[in-house]
Amino acid sequence: MSLNVKSPSHSFTVMNELVLPNDTNTLNNLMGGRLLHWMDIAAAISAQKHCNSIVVTASVDNVSFKQPIKLGDVVTIEAKVTRSFNTSVEVRLDIWAENIPSATRVKSNEAYYTFVAVDETGTKPVPTLQPETEEENELYEGALRRRQLRLVLAGKMAPDDAIELKALFAKG
Repeated sequence: MSLNVKSPSHSFTVMNELVLPNDTNTLNNLMGGRLLHWMDIAAAISAQKHCNSIVVTASVDNVSFKQPIKLGDVVTIEAKVTRSFNTSVEVRLDIWAENIPSATRVKSNEAYYTFVAVDETGTKPVPTLQPETEEENELYEGALRRRQLRLVLAGKMAPDDAIELKALFAKG
């Protein structure tokens, strides 16, 4: 079976949400769980575009909360597939909070999600990804190290087998 090669721009998604009172905690900040939910949706859309398939969330890692998002802010979630593997894809998310009355926009969060393509019979192969820019190449190369780290931490790969990850710590 031959799978298509796709560019990262094909798998790019932008999603906007308005932070309403029901989305906030008692400090009028967006609840982290609500943001994670929105991020999962945006990332899944990017992964599905790339895979042309239903996808399921396999892992969420490197979520960092840098700036609180306030009631009334517009949240913009940018999701982009950074690399595909046999049956999975890694998606990078960048989250921006915009306060329209004050004309301010700040980067609030970033994360990496991993999805697995599935059908009625189980997992299925995904198209390869061809990075096109220098930034896409950096994300593409880093995805292998992030994948190895996820697998080591999950006990699915022996640390000694994580060659790309070990290379970061090798004295040269």
